[in-house]
Amino acid sequence: MQACNGCEFIGTLHYDPEFQIWVRREQGGTLTVGMTDISQTVAGKILHVRVRRPGTRRPAGKPVATVESGKWAGPVPNFFDCVIVEGNPAVLADPALLNADPYGAWISRVEPTGGADLALADFLTGDAAFVGYCERVRNEDIQCERRTE
Repeated sequence: MQACNGCEFIGTLHYDPEFQIWVRREQGGTLTVGMTDISQTVAGKILHVRVRRPGTRRPAGKPVATVESGKWAGPVPNFFDCVIVEGNPAVLADPALLNADPYGAWISRVEPTGGADLALADFLTGDAAFVGYCERVRNEDIQCERRTE
């Protein structure tokens, strides 16, 4: 694991160009979606998570979930066509897990309709993602911290 300004980064994950979400490829072709350390820090203490119903088709641009914090409410962005497989029951019961462990506490699992390779084609990973991730935290002076209360 690497870090910039205290914001943790895992190079094996795939990141959207704004580093709001991470995506992990699972066996069987599904993808797991979670919030980055940057996102959980910017959002503040997360109070509620709502994932769309399993079996729901979500086109690119339509969120897979919504997150509410004390200072923000908004969508978990979706960058590819998919079908919701499941929400993370632990996060649905205790949304603050996203603050305490943003890479261990995922939000949803989805099945990309065009396959995982196509879904991940525009995501960043490895060294290229780390460079962009660090640029964002430095440019916006984001200092990540974990909320455990």
